[in-house]
Amino acid sequence: MGFLDNYEASRERLERWLKTFPNGRIETRIVEFSAEKGYVLVEAKAYKGTPHGTECTVSADVVELPDGVDFAFGYQGAYQQNMKRWFVEDTVTSAIMRVQQLVMGGAERSTREIMEQVEKTPAKVANTDIDYWTTKHGEIPSYKTAAEAEQSGIPSLGSSMDEIAKQLGGQLVEEAPQCAHGHRIWKQAHEGAPKNWGGYFCTERTKATQCAPNWYVLASDGKWKPQV
Repeated sequence: MGFLDNYEASRERLERWLKTFPNGRIETRIVEFSAEKGYVLVEAKAYKGTPHGTECTVSADVVELPDGVDFAFGYQGAYQQNMKRWFVEDTVTSAIMRVQQLVMGGAERSTREIMEQVEKTPAKVANTDIDYWTTKHGEIPSYKTAAEAEQSGIPSLGSSMDEIAKQLGGQLVEEAPQCAHGHRIWKQAHEGAPKNWGGYFCTERTKATQCAPNWYVLASDGKWKPQV
């Protein structure tokens, strides 16, 4: 069994998405970009859409939440020379592929094409702040623990995700909860309603077989929290 056998090709994943959610859609946006430093951070949101052959019954004042949110980070220096000019487009595609897998499951998050690049990319990329040819032994810092690295200014995964959340202007969106009929839909009272309510609702159209809603309450900090 080869290294890439567990990874799905981009075309295969796209075809699986279109077959699974024919009315679904993907929205992408660039969260952060630096042409000088050669990196880009892309956010992708996935929406399943209404089931094939049915009509959407959600009112216009309901805020539609995505069924999945994921990110892709692209670093130009890690790309092969003939792919460097396309690193932004490739990162956007990567974000789309990742969020599709997040919603559908059934495969590794990365695609076969991405892992082929990883397999071919040398450990030391061209765009690095350290010149290993002129650096003497002992001049390159090393750390025994993640805490030591973070204290020196190297961010951990947790602090990096916190920084992403700040750049998004809030907290990272979690995946919508599921019931027996799939991912639930968030609904809340429209602005100016007599009573403020919110919760995740079952998508089953037949009321008699719908799952009970997951009700939320608006806390003092202005955030929705599960009702207990």
